[in-house]
Amino acid sequence: MRFWLTFLLMGCATPVWAAHGYALWGEPRYPAGFAHFAYVNPDAPKGGELRLVSNLRVSTFDKYNPFTIKGNAPAYLSSLMFDSLLVGSMDETATGYGLLAEDVEVAPDGLSATFRLRPEARFHNGKPVLAQDVKHSYDTLVGPFTSPAYKTLLIEVAGVDVVNDRTVRYRFKQPNRELPLTVGGLPVFSRDWGVENGKAKPFDQVVMDIPIGSGPYKIGPVRFGKDITYVRDPQYWARDLNARRGTANFDNVLVKIYKDNTARLEALKAGEFDLMRFFSAGDWARRVTGRKFDTGELVKGEFKHKLPSGFQSYVLNTRRPLLQDVRVREALGLALDYEWMNRQMFYGAYQRVNGLFGNTACETKGSPSPEELALMEPYRKDIPAAAFGPMTVPPRTDGDSSLRANLRRAQALLKEAGWEVRDGALRNAKGEAMVLEYMDSNEGGVRTITPWMRNLEKIGITLRFRSVDFALYQQRLQKFDFDITSIAYQGTNNPGQEFADMFGSQAADTEDSGNYAGVKSPAVDAMVKAMTSAKTEAQLLPACHALERIIAHSHYLIPQWTAGTHRMVYNAWRLERPATVPPYASGEGWVIDTWWARVPRQTAPDKK
Repeated sequence: MRFWLTFLLMGCATPVWAAHGYALWGEPRYPAGFAHFAYVNPDAPKGGELRLVSNLRVSTFDKYNPFTIKGNAPAYLSSLMFDSLLVGSMDETATGYGLLAEDVEVAPDGLSATFRLRPEARFHNGKPVLAQDVKHSYDTLVGPFTSPAYKTLLIEVAGVDVVNDRTVRYRFKQPNRELPLTVGGLPVFSRDWGVENGKAKPFDQVVMDIPIGSGPYKIGPVRFGKDITYVRDPQYWARDLNARRGTANFDNVLVKIYKDNTARLEALKAGEFDLMRFFSAGDWARRVTGRKFDTGELVKGEFKHKLPSGFQSYVLNTRRPLLQDVRVREALGLALDYEWMNRQMFYGAYQRVNGLFGNTACETKGSPSPEELALMEPYRKDIPAAAFGPMTVPPRTDGDSSLRANLRRAQALLKEAGWEVRDGALRNAKGEAMVLEYMDSNEGGVRTITPWMRNLEKIGITLRFRSVDFALYQQRLQKFDFDITSIAYQGTNNPGQEFADMFGSQAADTEDSGNYAGVKSPAVDAMVKAMTSAKTEAQLLPACHALERIIAHSHYLIPQWTAGTHRMVYNAWRLERPATVPPYASGEGWVIDTWWARVPRQTAPDKK
């Protein structure tokens, strides 16, 4: 799950309702009264069916509630069934436009945001969306039965006030420019969801109750273990709204479930579904072939984007005694030969990740600025000395660099940390051997990890590969019961409170939080606080850079790789798309939102 973003309003004696949206910095791209977003086809026909494959790693689902901790909800349910107060566009960042809310205004002191709801907004049961529902949704999400990430994300929200049926005010503990976006992007659901015999059930018991949202789709036919169909609501209240025009064009969105990657790929080649996004460079380069590609029915498309690169990484769990020394963690990273892997395994398809904010304005380079040093200096004793120098650069094995030199450096670091070869193994002063476990939920992951394992053996470190089924994998992640694993962290152009969940000290001791590395650092906490309290971009950027330096030089993460395109195979005989590719769209999200059904064909289209 990761979070919807949106916007705020102020309440005063005689409020002036004028803001059609909210921008974190500057003004929204689209003015009040805009007709539609530039990247959609406003006249796209409605109808037909989009056949997808689940984008989740789980092989089935056992609940319809996507917000509770236990169990697995169907793919795409949240985005298709729940609207929020504000909605973002795919061609700009840090901006939201009124969806459920027709107006938004932030108080001059930044301590509240007021939203006025549209009178036409309706839930799937036909009831109006009221301020009481907004408050109920917020109270539920920060309650005891949902992911702790919500509580961390919303920790600076003081409360929610129902001003009247159509006006709701969020109050904040301190000014934070991002909070209006955050609360504006929260899902809103009906107070009737989970009510049985006139009484509301505890939220963790709302399992198979059909969600009552206000989004463009409802749940249709379901075959458990095989597929789920979302059916477009012909009475969707926002179908003619400017922020929704040209979207939700398919009558049905069918999501199929396959047990493994091989079955899914073969089903694509057989034409059993219309779209599949690829993350494996090997599959994309060698296995996406066949008769339907030769006829042009299936097309390989690489769509460039400007999304943040994210920081997909090997995560080192510092709760484990063997991984608590920063020199040991750095040594592990020096044994990873990315350049060899990219040549031999990834077909040169990737770029190396470095830091937290790649491909954004927050990306850190060079030495710290005076502003960054001013933030870091009070915490010098908690920050690696190297962080006060140039930003990290991942070790390389090409040009003037070599794996041999990197391994020699790794051996020196291990010796400094008290590890030496004795009795044929690398041991510490207690005589303990350096034996670590890499946990994965995919048996095929051993192929990628094996070169690293071989290199670690050369410096005396044993890394064992452990494959577990996905349910156990999730359970162990929630309880932080692992040494090393791989996490694909999503990037952001607007970093804020979510970084407290990923790296904050409080989250380190909170089960099921996002702080997998176990980071507990006053310096990190201070940098996150500086980010969330920034009133201008000029204040935000030094805080981002300082955080990125501290995390990178602490070597909690060993950076992996990223790609600058969405690699998707789609059925060109069944689907049509707008001419414009929005730069900040997710791959499948762009298709689901803005593509439409072509008139069905049994043969290839005529070539002109």
